[in-house]
Amino acid sequence: MGTTPSTSLPKIIYLEIDGRVRKVIFSQHSSPTDVRDLVKIAAGLLRGAEMSLVDQNGSPVNIGPEMPVNAQSSPYKIIFTSPEPSDREIQMQSACSNIVLQLSRYLKMDEIERDFRSKLTLLERRLEAESGRRVEMEKCQREIENLQEELVKNPPWICVSPCPPLSRKLTPRRDIPSYPKYTLSPETIEALKTPTFDVWQWAPNEMLSCLEYMYHGLGLVREFNINPITLKRWLLNVQENYKDNPFHNFRHSFSVTQMMHGLIYLCELQDQLAPIEILILITSAICHDLDHPGLNNAYQTKAATELWSRYGDRSPLEQHHCAVAFQILAEEECNILAGATGGEAAEIHKGMRELILATDMERHRDIMSDFSQCVEVFNFTNPEHVRLLEQVLIKCCDTSNEVRPLQVSDPWVDCLLQEYFMQGDREKAEGLLVTPFMDRARVSKPHTQIIFITSILVPMIESLSKLFPQLDDVLLSPLRATRDEYQQWDEERNRLEPLPETPVIQISI
Repeated sequence: MGTTPSTSLPKIIYLEIDGRVRKVIFSQHSSPTDVRDLVKIAAGLLRGAEMSLVDQNGSPVNIGPEMPVNAQSSPYKIIFTSPEPSDREIQMQSACSNIVLQLSRYLKMDEIERDFRSKLTLLERRLEAESGRRVEMEKCQREIENLQEELVKNPPWICVSPCPPLSRKLTPRRDIPSYPKYTLSPETIEALKTPTFDVWQWAPNEMLSCLEYMYHGLGLVREFNINPITLKRWLLNVQENYKDNPFHNFRHSFSVTQMMHGLIYLCELQDQLAPIEILILITSAICHDLDHPGLNNAYQTKAATELWSRYGDRSPLEQHHCAVAFQILAEEECNILAGATGGEAAEIHKGMRELILATDMERHRDIMSDFSQCVEVFNFTNPEHVRLLEQVLIKCCDTSNEVRPLQVSDPWVDCLLQEYFMQGDREKAEGLLVTPFMDRARVSKPHTQIIFITSILVPMIESLSKLFPQLDDVLLSPLRATRDEYQQWDEERNRLEPLPETPVIQISI
């Protein structure tokens, strides 16, 4: 039990890789495995690779959230090792081969046999590539068992029609532990309603408690008969389905949702919108980046990934976020909409899909053009006007870091650039055209921020403030002050070194 937030500023370490110094950012609440994976990604290693760190004196450094930070001038060095496969791994590979043999005997139809053999071959390759990771092997084994169960349920001589599109199958935990309850003080409850809220100061269980409070405080639990235990389980399941990316992670989801919660109060939206619209706004904000892989839509298309093959060129990531959100809600233990009527549930699903898809920056120009046309004659009784307003609200919240105090917003910029540069490095390694703003050799942080704030954020919030003038002081003024700060940094940088040539860009987060 507590009344004060715990410190959760990101930690930064520096690594020497191929003669260059790389920066790695992680949360103090990350697990040792997550920190080790981030170090491997920065070093360009597979997850199964074995490595260790030493300091400048050659002393070993324990890799984990408690590892000491170091200076850029004293980076840690990486020592690589190549372990031999263990008896356990050899037995697992042998077991997989036996299962493949059994499946081949079981399947009778050539087409189905080829399909499942292809899937099993892919699984075997994954086992070989990541043999150093027992968890990954166990995951492959579970997938093979799922294939066997599918064969039992749908034998090849039975026609199953129509076949659904390929989708990611979740395995929600049924033994989800209760997260430690954090009692919100009156000061915290008031702070949750403001854009100056410092999202870095909260541990995972505290963020979950804050989100839980929002549903109670906004009256959504009472209005839609949400089971409080189901709400806890749903929040935990959502948290588990966010990856530990530098930027697109559960803390980002919490940040976006807290800003949405603040705007609901600042703009007095509960007086203008129906409770179902408030529920759609908050729930969409929580779910808007579920299972984000840390690689944007441009990469999905260029690399012809599984997500691209499933959803096509039109917002593949956002369509995937929707699919994962609805899969979680489809689980009885996590269905916070079980108390809603059938019509209400369908309306909530439709609204969530529209808002999550609106976060694709490819749609930014069209949405802002439509909203600009209606804002002068806006009518809260017009469903189309309300739909456009909600899309602009979630877009503002998704890109709202820069309206917060600089000490809160600037670490987010470092996290986003780290994720961008990791994608740029991967595109170079795969022979793909590097996405603009993701080439670490060409990007200036202050220059990038000036462009983003000036061309995207200021016009968007100016349009919104025409409907809600109170946003001028609480959002626009801090945003312009942040832009001026980056302008000073950029001018100072230009005095010291020339700005790298920057191509025409299209910003995508």
